[in-house]
Amino acid sequence: MNKIRNYFRESYHELVYKVSWPTWQELQSSTMIVLIATLFVTALVWGMDAASNFVLTHYYEIFKGK
Repeated sequence: MNKIRNYFRESYHELVYKVSWPTWQELQSSTMIVLIATLFVTALVWGMDAASNFVLTHYYEIFKGK
C-alpha cells in the first residue's frame, strides 16, 4: 500500500512542479494546427476515396456490358 501512495505522491509532485504547461496562446495555436492538419488529411482521404470510386465505377461499367 505504501508503494501505491508513494507513486501517487510522486506523480502529483511531478505534474505540479516539473511539467511545463503550455500558455493559453500556445494551446490555442497548437489546437489550430491540429485542426487544420485534420481537415487537410480528411480532404485528402475523401479525394482518394472519390477518385477510386470514380475509376472503379467506370472500370466495372466497361466490363459489365461484355
